[in-house]
Formats: sequence, structure tokens, C-alpha cells
Amino acid sequence: MASTGGVTRSTLRQQIADALRDEVLAGRLRPGRAFTVKEIADQYGVSATPVREALVDLSAQGLLEADQHRGFHVPEYSLADYRSMIEARSLITEGMFRALLDGHTAFAHPEDPCTAAALAAVRRRGEEAKRANAAGDLTVLVGYDLRFWRELSVLFGNPYLADFLHRLRLRSWVCAVQHLRRRPEPHEVRGRLWAGHTDLIDALSRREAEVARAIVAEANAHSLSLVERLAAEQAG
Repeated sequence: MASTGGVTRSTLRQQIADALRDEVLAGRLRPGRAFTVKEIADQYGVSATPVREALVDLSAQGLLEADQHRGFHVPEYSLADYRSMIEARSLITEGMFRALLDGHTAFAHPEDPCTAAALAAVRRRGEEAKRANAAGDLTVLVGYDLRFWRELSVLFGNPYLADFLHRLRLRSWVCAVQHLRRRPEPHEVRGRLWAGHTDLIDALSRREAEVARAIVAEANAHSLSLVERLAAEQAG
């Protein structure tokens, strides 16, 4: 019975964390928005314990910040923060590309059925991200972009790098979404976000590390330029 309760609480904790993460990534929980454990527990009709655990998990990921003895709030990332995130992401992917050239990744054996299936699945995520970008559906794009990079990075064989990259990309999207959602007409982002996911997976499948580097560099430059432009518009 105790085991069942533990599983239930763990599942509830994850469900609450997932729901709040979606709210932050969708921009529905605004920067600076503060709330208490009790407020969230009442909202979901659950006890405080799984809520507190979920909020602590999200704080560890950088999606929330804890206010000592008061609750939590959604952080507001600056443009300088975003530039630093892009730089950190570049360092991680560079390490992955070196592993690609050394032949220490799943890409060294693309004919392997498991690898081929994994590559096909990652490519589908990229195709969905491209469609969401064309439709201007930011929430769907964020979800597929995160899944694309998480599943792709796993193929490089280093779970620590994959986890670190995922956390960075989560924070990057929180920052970017804060700027994108401030536009008077959010649908104007239709087709303006980077959506070269399938080009990247194709280059990696051919083990063309330099082509992949160029694609990622273009993606980072594009994202940074867009956020800088939006920040300037909002400041003006």
C-alpha cells in the first residue's frame, strides 16, 4: 500500500510539473508572476506535498525561482541572459560534433535498425516543428523543438550532455517566449522562427559535421537576432 501511495504521489508530482512547465513555456505564466504552494494546490485540488516537490523540480530547471519562505515566481531573463544561453548551447553542440567525427556516436552505424528508427523519429519531430512554424503555432513549435533536440542529443551517447542541453534549451525558450508573447499580435511570428530541423538531421545522418555546424550556427544567429529585434521594439 505504501508503495502504491509513493507511485501515485510521484505521478502527481510529475503531472503538476508538466502542467506548470507548459504554462511557462506558453507564456501564460508571465515573468514576475508569483504564487504560493497553497495557491497551486488549491488550483489543482491536491495536497501541498506533490505541489511543493513539483515547484522545486521546476526551480532546479531554471523555469521558476524560489522566494524564501514566500513561494515561487517566474523568472524574467534579460537579453544578456539569452546571449549567454546561446553561447553555452554552442559549446555543448561543438562537443557533440567532435564525437560525431570521432565515430563515437550512433551516427557511426546509421544502418543499424535501432539507429535508423531513432533517426526517423527525430526527423518526424523536425517535420512537425516546421509545420508549426509555418502555421504560427508557437506552443506546438516549442514542444516539438524541445523533443527534437532531446531525442537527437541522446544519439550522441552522452546522457549528461543531453540533459544539460535540454535544460539550456528549456531556459532559452522561456526567455524567447517572454519576448514573443509581448507582441501585440503574436500570430506575426508565423514563419519567422528557425525551422531547419530536418536539414540538420539529414546532415548528421550523412556525418557531415561541418554542414551540421553551419546549420546550428545559423539557427543560433537567427534566434538571437530575432530576440534582439523584439527586445529593441519593446524598449522603443
